[in-house]
Amino acid sequence: MDIAKAKIEVERLRGEIDRHNRLYYVEAKPVISDFEFDKLLERLIGLEKEFPGLVTPDSPSQRVGGEITKIFPSVVHREPMLSLANTYSIDEVADFFRRVEKLVEAEGGRTPEFVAELKFDGVAISLLYRDGVLVRGATRGDGSSGDDITANLRTIPTIPLGIPVSAGPLFGAQGSEVEVRGEVFMRKEDFEKLNEDRPEEDQFANPRNATAGTLKLQDSTEVARRRMSFVAYYIKGLDDQSMPHIDRLRRLDAMGFMTGRNYRLCKGIDDIAEFIGTWSEKRWKLPYETDGVVLKLNDVTLWDRLGATAKSPRWAIAYKYPAQQARTVLKDVVFQVGRLGTITPVAELKPVKLAGSTVSRSTLHNFDEIERLGVRVGDHVMIEKSGEVIPKVVSVVLEDRPSNTKPIDVPEVCPECGTALVRPEGEVSWYCPDESGCPAQKKGRILHFASRTAMDIRNLGDSLVDQLVRRGVVGDPGDLYRLDREQLESLERMGEKSAQNLLDALAESRKRGYERLLYALGIRHVGRATARELAHACPSIERLREAAEEELAAVPDIGPVIARSIRDYFGKPWVLEMLGKLEEAGLPFEAAEQKALVNRNFEGLSVIFTGGLERHDRQAASELVLERGGRVVTAVSKKTGLVVAGSEAGSKLDKALKLGVRVISEDEFEAML
Repeated sequence: MDIAKAKIEVERLRGEIDRHNRLYYVEAKPVISDFEFDKLLERLIGLEKEFPGLVTPDSPSQRVGGEITKIFPSVVHREPMLSLANTYSIDEVADFFRRVEKLVEAEGGRTPEFVAELKFDGVAISLLYRDGVLVRGATRGDGSSGDDITANLRTIPTIPLGIPVSAGPLFGAQGSEVEVRGEVFMRKEDFEKLNEDRPEEDQFANPRNATAGTLKLQDSTEVARRRMSFVAYYIKGLDDQSMPHIDRLRRLDAMGFMTGRNYRLCKGIDDIAEFIGTWSEKRWKLPYETDGVVLKLNDVTLWDRLGATAKSPRWAIAYKYPAQQARTVLKDVVFQVGRLGTITPVAELKPVKLAGSTVSRSTLHNFDEIERLGVRVGDHVMIEKSGEVIPKVVSVVLEDRPSNTKPIDVPEVCPECGTALVRPEGEVSWYCPDESGCPAQKKGRILHFASRTAMDIRNLGDSLVDQLVRRGVVGDPGDLYRLDREQLESLERMGEKSAQNLLDALAESRKRGYERLLYALGIRHVGRATARELAHACPSIERLREAAEEELAAVPDIGPVIARSIRDYFGKPWVLEMLGKLEEAGLPFEAAEQKALVNRNFEGLSVIFTGGLERHDRQAASELVLERGGRVVTAVSKKTGLVVAGSEAGSKLDKALKLGVRVISEDEFEAML
């Protein structure tokens, strides 16, 4: 094929791919399978490799990711990205309407019109287009400045990499810039797929958490793998700066942006109340999460004149829907077994519609919670779902308690292996003590070992691990590295390609560091921060095995309880056998040579992160502290040097303030770096 024919085919493929992206993400009406879509993309990438001169910044091939970003540069927003004030009742919405009405009248305007839009539960970002091409994307951050995450945002199919000329005039002059703001979110289906192959303890609680965590990843290839979407709700840089807000939404749609389209022009409080009421139930049928309605003054020329408070504009507000509750019957209780042998009671419910889905199960956490609720089998109960994946039982309808209810007793034996259960002194949970034989514990340990924050073995999901354990092929993480293609291809739903993908992922996991391995081993009480301290104090597995309990207890952030747990762990025959397999497989049994410090700005400081950080995920923020001579700890005490508090910080912040520990914001943390 010559370059002229290649150019025609490349343009055809780009048009097809963009069309199918829009059908899938915006219209929710896909007409081809994922496999067929991938083939189109592979064909385009192949042609662009053969004819590199045909590659353009707005080609769909530029969405596949590949850049590794150690730190995201800071971006100052040209105009602050304010957050909206929240309201939870129609009466409060009416108060807002009257306030704006008075302000508009004072400006000489007439009765205000509002645009009602569904509130997407995602992460706010800003996109900058220069001459119609995406040049920068940034997070909201603290409102004044955010992080440049362009490489990650380019992977999102509903973010146009270029604005078509057919969308109409912008400012027109060369070098003109258009800013589009909106929300990155994850559709329900894509969120479920993301969680499907993750161990239970590593699953995201809700789509918003998954989106926020994904946008902070340093590997844009992984970001591309997690399918996210973008909805636009603001544009600045049009030729007609007085264009009403509702017309701006229509212009965004013409440019190729997803706007949700479920917006409406409201001419009074009755229209607004009707919109809110209509979507209270309809929203559950949408393919994405929405937790409320946003109201914006349609006359954009009044936005600047009405102004804003320190945090929120006076011309807009967000109405939040209350948490959804439903009444049902607790039919039975089953008991799940975790990787450490923990027994968790789970309620089997009479199926009931809640928050757009049918709920038939709910966690009861532990037997102390059962006692607190006073719940019995056969009770009428109230369940609640407020953004979490698993709904919870919040109360018992005691006045309607049937006469034949039964108490929920602690089982005498493990439901998976039949071993008598134990309850260690001072603990709320019951445990199965058969660590080496219980299939549920084996499965849980393998899933933890393979999880993203441990050895990150992709393609090793729940159903596959279940098969491997059930057939006796794998009994511990060490057996994973003895698997061969023939064994894997004999499993259900495992073809030649799937088997090779898993073998490749296992080979890749050998490159993870010693610190990651310590966490992946699943030693009780040893989380990522503790594993980091252990790796520093005992830079090899052999050294860790030989360390006395008193020596371990003296390591910062360890103490006698964790020290005893480590000593117990390395005294178990099945652990020593597993370690032998892992060492034979070539996993990192020693710490790599210490990197030179960037500076000593955190030397002598033990640092805790609490709440949501805008510019870094916890792992990246911890690395920044370590690179500057500090330590990262997980529990607040008088010895804690510094607490970095993000949004919605909770009990750790309260304790730090009570103890007089120094607390700083993420901006102050940035300055300290």
